[in-house]
Amino acid sequence: MMFKNVFGSGFIVRTAHVILTWVITLILFLHDTDLRKQEERGELIQPVLFVLLVLVSVLLYFAVSLMDPGFVLSDGSDLQFTLGITEETQDMIPPTTKSLRQRRCGHCLLQQPMRSKHCQTCQHCVRRYDHHCPWIENCVGERNHRWFVLYLAVQLLVLLWGLHMAWSGFTTAPTWQLWLRGNGVLLGTAAVVAVLSLTVLLLLGSHLYLVSLNTTTWEFMSRHRISYLKHCGADENPFDRGALRNLWGFFCGWGAIVWEQVYFREGNDPI
Repeated sequence: MMFKNVFGSGFIVRTAHVILTWVITLILFLHDTDLRKQEERGELIQPVLFVLLVLVSVLLYFAVSLMDPGFVLSDGSDLQFTLGITEETQDMIPPTTKSLRQRRCGHCLLQQPMRSKHCQTCQHCVRRYDHHCPWIENCVGERNHRWFVLYLAVQLLVLLWGLHMAWSGFTTAPTWQLWLRGNGVLLGTAAVVAVLSLTVLLLLGSHLYLVSLNTTTWEFMSRHRISYLKHCGADENPFDRGALRNLWGFFCGWGAIVWEQVYFREGNDPI
């Protein structure tokens, strides 16, 4: 199932996000910003583009929030069949000095594919688990991670544009009291947008950095406790194929990857 129930536990979070987004947009149009001035002059290109970009960000938010992040819903044998991996294919994996014990989740009782982790909030194991994001009230994993990064990029563009528009709407006044009375709402809006911009910028930067290394937030923070990483050197990442190939595979690659094969390749070309 690609999408989860819209009216699940994240309904309040998603509703609050959408309301905040459109309230900020409305404030930018109601005050004397460049958006409103262009609208009054009949110059509709930028106002329409801004609204469309806000709409795209909201749609991406819902897509990432409601999308199946890569839940492990069947045992390892069924998953291998789904990915087209037969016993004959498994026998082709080259011998290696690395050892790895197959893990079975203590909660789902399902065999965990490599790079999977059980999420206590979602009550599922998630393939290529990155983290559980309370902002979208969903896990970020194999199936929605790239869309999450795309959402962050679009959201950052919207926020920076909105911050610029808010700045353009401030008016002058003879005293601070009068200035705050005339610009108080816009000042509060600009402060909220500035904080959100910084947050999204840090999130986007950290995710792009981790993606360029082909590692996840969970692996980066907890590698000393992860069975397939804790025996590797401090600078060794068995999934790293170089920054460009990592980024290309993340954004342009489609289909599930058998990480066990990448892990055991020992210098061979990844399968």
